[in-house]
This record gives sequence, C-alpha cells and structure tokens, in this order.
Amino acid sequence: MSSAAPADSEALRQSIIDACLEMNETGLNQGTSGNISHRIAGDAMLVTPSGVPYAQMTPDMIVRLPLHQSFSLADQPVAPSSEWRFHRDLLVARPDVMAVVHAHPAHCCALAVNHMSIPPCHYMVAAFGGGDVPLADYALFGTQELSENVVRAMDNRQGCLMANHGALVCGDTLAKAMWRMVELESLAKTYVLARSIGDPVLLSEDQIAEALAAFATYGLKTR
Repeated sequence: MSSAAPADSEALRQSIIDACLEMNETGLNQGTSGNISHRIAGDAMLVTPSGVPYAQMTPDMIVRLPLHQSFSLADQPVAPSSEWRFHRDLLVARPDVMAVVHAHPAHCCALAVNHMSIPPCHYMVAAFGGGDVPLADYALFGTQELSENVVRAMDNRQGCLMANHGALVCGDTLAKAMWRMVELESLAKTYVLARSIGDPVLLSEDQIAEALAAFATYGLKTR
C-alpha cells in the first residue's frame, strides 16, 4: 500500500461530500449518478449513500463497509451506493489504491456508449498507467458481474471507461483520483473532437513508454 489508510473521521467524510459537489459543479457528473469511496483503517471503506442529492448529504450518511468480512445491507442505517461492489472489489484487488471515483462525464460516456477505449492519442493517456484507457465490458449497474468487469479493466490501470455507463478512476489520495477524473474527461473530449475532424495520429509504443517513465516523477504520480 502506498500510504497508511486514514482513520474514519468527520473530516474525511466531509471531503468525500465536497468531492461529489465539485463533480457536479464542474459538469463531471449529473444528479446522484456518481459515487466515491475511500479506504480507511480497520480493513474497511467509506462509500457514498444511494440516491442522496449531494447538497443534502451529511457526514453521518457516508456508509462504512468492511472490505473482507461479510455483512448485511439490511443492517446499514443508510443504504450504500448501488455500486458499492466495484468500489469494495477494486480496493481489495488493488492495495495501492486509497480512493475510487465514479462519474458520468459526457465525453467519457459518448465513447463508452460506442464501446470505444481511448488509444494513445495524447501523452496524457500515460497518466492512467498504460498505453490506453481501457473499456470495461457492460453489465447491469450494481451487479457482481459489473464489478468483475471493472476490476479486470483496471488491472495495472488508474482509470477506465465503462461500456454504456460512465468512467472510473482511482488514486492513492482522493485528490489524485479527482485530478484523474478531470484529466480523463479532458482526454475523452480531445479524442472525440479529433475524430470529428480527421484520423488521430497515435503515439508509438516507445513514445508511450517514454511518457510513462516521465509520469513516474510527475507531481501527481500514476500511483
């Protein structure tokens, strides 16, 4: 793990709410369709509740769930996001990840509904850990099948698109995950616009490898 998981606190819970509000204010998300999770000490995670408008969300509504122990949703005072499964499973599969952010940015969604990944059209692709931003296969939201598809797409990656759905990013801090969501939507917009005026010229494997190496020492590292 890149850093110790923080303790559950009102400040951490508020930071999750603030990030949700930021996503909607900046147009990265609409309504309550996005969700955020954060690893915490005690082998657990915090995740946003289901269907609560962000402006009405309070720290006590953020749901604490165990990562490895079984639990009953009926025992939770507030229902967690319907997408809690891929948040939990990604945090379990990726001990380097502290925060997971899911949203429905318009250009990411445009590519996702066309079942298109983002190829190495720009060096910023390297900010997501490889030579492309992959596409997770479609499955109904909230299902274990979708969780498995997301975890598979996120192997050695820091972000992916989700077929007929949206986008997902992660980071070793919530700030880094949020930064990646902004960059992913910008990258998706660039790729969509480039395709509208011609055939994008893709970077070579060597050029992407060079960019990946450069990101290893960048201020917001790819881990």
